[in-house]
Amino acid sequence: MKKITIHEIAKILKIDSSTVSRALQDSNRVSPKTKKRVLEKAKELGYRPNLLASNLRQNRSNTIAVVVPRISRHFFSSTISGIEEMAYSRGFNVLISQSLEQLKREREIVNKLFSNRVDGILISVSMETEIGLHLNHLEQAGLPLVFFDRHCADLVNSNKVLVDDFAGAYKAVHHLIQNNCKKIVHFSGPQTLEIYKNRLAGYKKALKDNRIAFNDELVLVSNLLQNDGMQMAQKLMNAHPDIDAIFAANDLAAIGAMKYLKGIGKRIPQDIALVGFSNEPISEMMEPSLTTLDQFGFQIGTISCELLLDSIQSKKEKPENKTIVLQPELIVRDSSKKI
Repeated sequence: MKKITIHEIAKILKIDSSTVSRALQDSNRVSPKTKKRVLEKAKELGYRPNLLASNLRQNRSNTIAVVVPRISRHFFSSTISGIEEMAYSRGFNVLISQSLEQLKREREIVNKLFSNRVDGILISVSMETEIGLHLNHLEQAGLPLVFFDRHCADLVNSNKVLVDDFAGAYKAVHHLIQNNCKKIVHFSGPQTLEIYKNRLAGYKKALKDNRIAFNDELVLVSNLLQNDGMQMAQKLMNAHPDIDAIFAANDLAAIGAMKYLKGIGKRIPQDIALVGFSNEPISEMMEPSLTTLDQFGFQIGTISCELLLDSIQSKKEKPENKTIVLQPELIVRDSSKKI
């Protein structure tokens, strides 16, 4: 089927193609009568605008990109939902990629997105990303960039939408202490990432404020997959069988620990209480249900996307950078009610 162009519409109507173009863009430089003729003829002929050509003229693709560690994680899928909702409302398309927690893959994705002229990038960095050198050149090139959840501390002039990980961890550990837990373990993620540094710091501060001595043997670091949780729980039972609580930096590790502990006959929460972080849907369906912290993924997505689009559409040469911090909510369920 032949694609109709503005030049063919102009030829049929015996007017300039520039007049047709202006009419289709609802320009006030074209009379209502001519505009009506152009729109009717365009509809009759099945004209469709060439968005690619239009975007190239404006030096804009009307497309943004999202890079997440894993789409399968509920938090990231929720965030993507919020991003797409906001992008759609403002006429932007969204490309989605996952790094699978690999720096090499993340670097390649970012370079391809930059080469394909996306208007901006939203990113939550991988567990292997220690410095943001591959992201710094985007900022230097003037491409708007917004971090959400996980960010690079060395890129101090970036836009960020974060969760108060310190406060969330503090709430979790304080809650366990209030429920008569004294020997509390922390399952942490790689300390190269700010979110896990802050969650560890919140854990330490809650212990200190409640006059419980910090023991570095009770902090175990992993990639926080479910299998990691099972392995760490087994290691703990061998080395510290008298622990009475675990605060995990995500729900998956907590669920893995719960499965192992139940398998060896431990009662939860009577013997060992558990708290996770991220409020995965499965955490409510576990038996017992898992106490956790809600990070408000959808809200983070909408705020992050709005921040990015505002930056893209700003008329300022260099818009002011912002850091927005949301407070996580402690959701108390059966896994931590020891009293």
